[in-house]
Amino acid sequence: MLWSYYNEFLVEAGLDEAGRGCLAGPVLAAAVILPKDYKHNLLNDSKQLTRKQRNRLRKEIETDALDFHVAQASQAEIDQINISKASFLAMHRAVDALTIRPEHLLIDGNRFVAYPLIPHTCIVKGDAKFLSIAAASVLAKTYRDDLMEKLSEEYPEYRWHENAGYPTPHHRRAIMQNGLTPHHRLTFKCRDLML
Repeated sequence: MLWSYYNEFLVEAGLDEAGRGCLAGPVLAAAVILPKDYKHNLLNDSKQLTRKQRNRLRKEIETDALDFHVAQASQAEIDQINISKASFLAMHRAVDALTIRPEHLLIDGNRFVAYPLIPHTCIVKGDAKFLSIAAASVLAKTYRDDLMEKLSEEYPEYRWHENAGYPTPHHRRAIMQNGLTPHHRLTFKCRDLML
């Protein structure tokens, strides 16, 4: 069972991202504020869940959360500032858009660029320890999967509806055979596949 909160008396938002290791598409981040007494037997790190479970949980999270928002940093921004900074930028944008101002941020991972005037705590494997981070993990992953599925309609040869832009053997072959799209990240050695 995951923990409901880190600070019992503060309004906490859990933050996580999806799409760091991809060759194509933006990185998405979610910020989620859950009720302090929130419990859920299935909610966990999105990577430990099936697609069907994630989609079911997404609806529940959107209904049960006190507040949530999903934001992104584009592949152009990733190329310009690097994937780590772009991930933090997406997280900041998600917090910016919350209607409830959190008093503390729980970040999945070991690094973060401080958000102005809101303290934070980085938690390694936080998406498997705290419900709010797990909820953010699920939202970021499902929203990004939906986005890549739509982009796949425009570029079906890359099978983004199956690989979400990750460097699968098919995706790498498709780049070698068809070249790069405007959605590919040039800093992730996509160009090397063309040589």
